[in-house]
Amino acid sequence: MKDKFSRRLAPREQQIMDVVYQLGEASVADVRERLADPPTYSSVRTMLGHLERKGLLKRDRAGVKHRYRPVQSPQAASRSALRAVIDTFFSQAPVEALATLIDESAENLSADDLRRLEEAIRRVRKASR
Repeated sequence: MKDKFSRRLAPREQQIMDVVYQLGEASVADVRERLADPPTYSSVRTMLGHLERKGLLKRDRAGVKHRYRPVQSPQAASRSALRAVIDTFFSQAPVEALATLIDESAENLSADDLRRLEEAIRRVRKASR
């Protein structure tokens, strides 16, 4: 069974989550002013409520305003998003996802990037012994 964070988001929900992650916490007005072609205030409030019910946001009351903040850290959310992409497009061979990412960015990889990849491979080899 998938956890509550692996649910797929509609494009506008993803945009809202991106804004909340960028700001750390946000009111409806904060989110609305950072969206391209923003929907109405009440639509943003409704979508924030949906994201809260999905377990992605936590709502706090600050005076009359409600402030929303992510439940997960950006790192945990990025791992969940990456897992969803791998499950969708590379479920038969997850290593192909990594190979594709490396192939696509090979000319942009720094010596430090390569060192980090090599270290990750060493850790996996060591753990599988």
